[in-house]
Amino acid sequence: MTIDAVVFDIGRVLIEWEPERFYDSRIGAARRQQLFEQVPLHEMNLNVDRGHPFRGSVYALAEQHPEWAEEIRWWHDCWLQLVPREIPRSVRLMQMLQSKGVPVFALSNFGTETFEIACGAYPALRGFDRTFVSAHLKCIKPEPEIYAILERETGVEPQHLLFTDDRPENIEAADARGWQTHLFTAPAPFAGRLVQAGLLTEQEAA
Repeated sequence: MTIDAVVFDIGRVLIEWEPERFYDSRIGAARRQQLFEQVPLHEMNLNVDRGHPFRGSVYALAEQHPEWAEEIRWWHDCWLQLVPREIPRSVRLMQMLQSKGVPVFALSNFGTETFEIACGAYPALRGFDRTFVSAHLKCIKPEPEIYAILERETGVEPQHLLFTDDRPENIEAADARGWQTHLFTAPAPFAGRLVQAGLLTEQEAA
């Protein structure tokens, strides 16, 4: 089956997303585990990805858990340290695909404010042919609606999309719609998939 466009997730595919590692470095693994067990940080972040205000969501959660207030506020105040660097080979693959004339789309769970911060730090994120961010669309992966929006707005048939994401549930949702998929674990296997699909040569994917 031919591939007419490649769809990238962003976090842990093109840029690192490591909140646990950040908190481990600040308060140690044991105390971080306590924090994440007692405070629904990831649930709060999903609401930000749905379009809730970033600072307001974080600071409201801090007020609800005064014993962890400082640590919770770090999620906002130190957010760029949760996404400490881009993943260079993944970015090269994205740009090489575009240089070969292959459209590249982003499909990512991201907040409105956090996406702007990330784009400021990592300009490659502004380079997609089309960008589909959950907060802008008011729905998140793996909900079917967000995949349907991408299909409708790009006009690419599902079976001609190749999607890579690090979360199995997001891949399964795309599979269910007939997308071609690749569960992202590291850049090298994904590079191999692009070569296998005939989108890049081995030299271009290196």
